[in-house]
Amino acid sequence: MASEQHLKNDNPLQKEFQNLLEKDFQDRKLKENEIIKATVTEITKNFVVVDCKAKMEGMIPIEEFKNDDELTKLKVGSQIDVYLERIESFKGEIVISRDKARKMKAWKKMEKVFESQEEMTGYITGKVKGGFIATVEGLPCFMPSSQIDVRPLKKVDHLMNTPVKVIATRIDKNRGNVCVSRRAVLEKSKNAEITEALKNIKEGDIVENAIVKATTDWGIFLDINGVDALLHVSDLSYGRVKKPSDLVTIGQKLKVKITKIDDKTNRVSASIKALTENPYENIEKKYKIGQVYDGVVTKIMDYGCFIKIEEGIEGLVHNSELDWTNRNIKPNKVLAVSQNIKVKIVNIDKDTKRISLSYKATLDNPWDKIKDKLDKEVKIKINNITEKAIFGELVDSGLSGMLHYKEISYDENVENLKKFKKNEIIDVKIIEIKDDKIRFSKRALEKDPLNWFKENNKKVGSVITTRIHEVLKTGVKVYVDKEKKIIVTIRKTDLAKDSSDARPEVFSPGNALDAKITELDTKSRKIKLSVKAAQIDEEKSLIAKFGEGATKSGATLKGIFEKAIGKKSKK
Repeated sequence: MASEQHLKNDNPLQKEFQNLLEKDFQDRKLKENEIIKATVTEITKNFVVVDCKAKMEGMIPIEEFKNDDELTKLKVGSQIDVYLERIESFKGEIVISRDKARKMKAWKKMEKVFESQEEMTGYITGKVKGGFIATVEGLPCFMPSSQIDVRPLKKVDHLMNTPVKVIATRIDKNRGNVCVSRRAVLEKSKNAEITEALKNIKEGDIVENAIVKATTDWGIFLDINGVDALLHVSDLSYGRVKKPSDLVTIGQKLKVKITKIDDKTNRVSASIKALTENPYENIEKKYKIGQVYDGVVTKIMDYGCFIKIEEGIEGLVHNSELDWTNRNIKPNKVLAVSQNIKVKIVNIDKDTKRISLSYKATLDNPWDKIKDKLDKEVKIKINNITEKAIFGELVDSGLSGMLHYKEISYDENVENLKKFKKNEIIDVKIIEIKDDKIRFSKRALEKDPLNWFKENNKKVGSVITTRIHEVLKTGVKVYVDKEKKIIVTIRKTDLAKDSSDARPEVFSPGNALDAKITELDTKSRKIKLSVKAAQIDEEKSLIAKFGEGATKSGATLKGIFEKAIGKKSKK
């Protein structure tokens, strides 16, 4: 065996062949991790065999050729790009990849077209969270759901595994991620069409056949010779339009005027009201402030009602101008849509195109009639009872007013409120009308107990005899008249001249007590009595009668009083 091997190695022909082969491999200059050219030598069921000018042929799995329909075009002798991973593996085989070559080539191309925004062909091969996988030149890319079309699509089955045009929108070199967009291609194409179509129209043009494509609450979308245009709701009419869909139907042709073309966004605005004369132009000549006109209710809001007084001209009746009796009344309780009414013009603002109207000004004003009932007896219906007052409305006019608890009775007791119930009808007198407010009084229907002072000629300075009504720690309550309607509190400090005698506990209910009137105001109902002041006046009177020297001669004030009383008894 050794001799045979020796003979083989010493064979000059074999040595020459080996040298030529090694030299040929050196001339081929194969380098790992690069793309090289290879020639297809055989196509089997599972592999594509290629010649890379290496020591042996390479075998590539057939699956790497199924993308982009490359396998149908492949044949023996075709030259293809492959990625050389290793010249020789541990098995002595060359390791190559068609898929990696395609991806590397696609990535390099992707970097170039990203800068130029060149369109490429891709295949949407699968769906992932937030979008789709699009294979572009063999490179898997991410396509967000919002970038598959210019409008949301419910189904995308018709786009799966079919060639679509895309543009690279983002490249992350570090992570090897690419985002692509089909929508950008469609918008680019659409914008080109719009730019071309816009050459045929200009601002100020009147279009006879603008077609209604869609309606919303804020406007109408039109098709003007292939260009999308917006007819805003404010450009439909000079008057108020509730819903554009109430005026037009899909497919209807309209006559409009082109009012604006935005060169940057290619947006077109159209108008119908621009075709008609502005009714506000000479409105001050047609409508006068303070005059009454016919109108129709077109819309009811929380703050008032809109009234159409002619086509294209509307005014607002604020809720404070709806009713004389309630400034905050709900408009839908007074008027209804389509109702014909009369309104009075309060103000016209030509610049802002606003007209202020009044509905209540066309009705009888109950406040004018109520002035004749001042200081007269009326009937009211109780609407509400609070902690301090009763609120009710006049039965004959509906105007509301207040009955304070102090005006229920002359005793001014807040407990009197409990005697009344809601919806009860009572008799009262109107005592004040001011700033659209009415004050009622129930006690004004009765005789004022304070008239006793006038009838008995009692005034400030007069001394009157009272009776103890109640004994308090801080004084006493006394009643002046027999009916006990005038009750006054005398403070402890006013019970006697000497503070030692000013003791409330020495008095009992029913005791007579002379007191001087020190304050009397029938309007504010203030009465002040003082026993102390009465005693001082009595002392001054006695001293004046018997002489100031009486006390100096040894006589006491008690003796003087007794002497005066004795002389009176003798008389």
